[in-house]
Amino acid sequence: MRVDIRWLLARLNANYWFYPALFALGAVLLAFGLIQADRMGAAEWLNRVEAIVPARPDGAANMLTVIAGSMIGVASTVFSITIAAVAYASGTYGPRLLTNFMEDKGNQLSLATFIGTFVYAITVLRSVRLDEEPPAGTDDAIATALPGFVPQLSLLVAYFLMALSIAVLVYFLNHVPSSIRINSVLEGIGRRLLGDIDENYPQDHRGGESPPAPQGSPLAAQATGYVQLIEFDDLEEVAREADCRLALDVRTGDFVHPGMPLVRICEGEMDERQEKRLRGAFTLGSTRTPTQDPRFLLDELVEIGLRALSPGINDPFTAITAIHWLGAAIADLGLRDLERRREDHPDGNRVTPLPETFGQFIERSFDAIRGGVAASPVAALVMFDALRDAAIPLPDRRRKDMLREQGRMLYEQACNRLDGPDLHRVEERYTAFRRDFAG
Repeated sequence: MRVDIRWLLARLNANYWFYPALFALGAVLLAFGLIQADRMGAAEWLNRVEAIVPARPDGAANMLTVIAGSMIGVASTVFSITIAAVAYASGTYGPRLLTNFMEDKGNQLSLATFIGTFVYAITVLRSVRLDEEPPAGTDDAIATALPGFVPQLSLLVAYFLMALSIAVLVYFLNHVPSSIRINSVLEGIGRRLLGDIDENYPQDHRGGESPPAPQGSPLAAQATGYVQLIEFDDLEEVAREADCRLALDVRTGDFVHPGMPLVRICEGEMDERQEKRLRGAFTLGSTRTPTQDPRFLLDELVEIGLRALSPGINDPFTAITAIHWLGAAIADLGLRDLERRREDHPDGNRVTPLPETFGQFIERSFDAIRGGVAASPVAALVMFDALRDAAIPLPDRRRKDMLREQGRMLYEQACNRLDGPDLHRVEERYTAFRRDFAG
């Protein structure tokens, strides 16, 4: 059950309808509450404020009509601009980045503000009664003895919401072009990657890699899709209930289909109900997501870098920025113990995640982008520096050697792709690279 709730919250975070619906509901409740306060005379003090001229029914109705009409028009324009920006970004930088832009809080909250203001204005508008209109009922007649009715407090709040919407519109018009700038895109991915690394691997590296998982009888999947979320707490509870140990055969981001092992049951047995609970701890979907999956963010950086280095685009400086963030992530990973954080399964004895190694992350990053970098002398020189800088803080000699090996393979590949002065520059940089590692 917990995994379903976590998955639902993650999906709501990546949808454009959630915050507009939430703001619309809040606007309706706010409007009804303020209208009732107006009917009870809570806004009488406004009539004693000389700076605030009480609105008449005609003026109030016109004002609310203008606010509602302009807000729904602005909301439509904002939605169109957002979709155009998302389409441009996903087509230029890669379809995997669609999730990043869908989760952009600036876009979501801007659209929600305009929708909420529209709903509030429409709701308040229905309570305005012109002078010639009769009261809607006895209670209305008692509450508003004078001809017509204008909810002064509600109208004042509508004015402030309009001012807030104008400020949000200015922010949105600045936010959209800023959010699709490639440096901003890469920074967002890189910082989120560093945050995920810190969350998933909080322990400092103590030497050695994760121990091999114990053997046991496999529990096969019964559905098809990408593993989007693993609820370690549920796995821990089932293992404790059955008095056994569990060893995972998949990690978040892996693709599974019926017959593939999800988890191995070690040192014990489980009944059919417990096996069903085990399968329910794995959320499957049609796409990979960044949740619990730092590799997904590494893949995004690599994809942007390779697209930038493709002959059709030929933008090595975008690739250089991607290499810089990859270097920062690998340096951070090299300082950490690559075991899933123990808070997910407090015992730490009954659930063994699929082991992860530093070499796997290097293969997913520098190894994956090396083919494109080798053909670009500018990017190749920067990658040598990134590998050297990533190795500087690492205390583990084996992990340093993995980065040195990446430099050697980059040099060999560049020798097959470059010639002339470009190759001479790469040779000089590789000589300096080897000297730095030797020192």
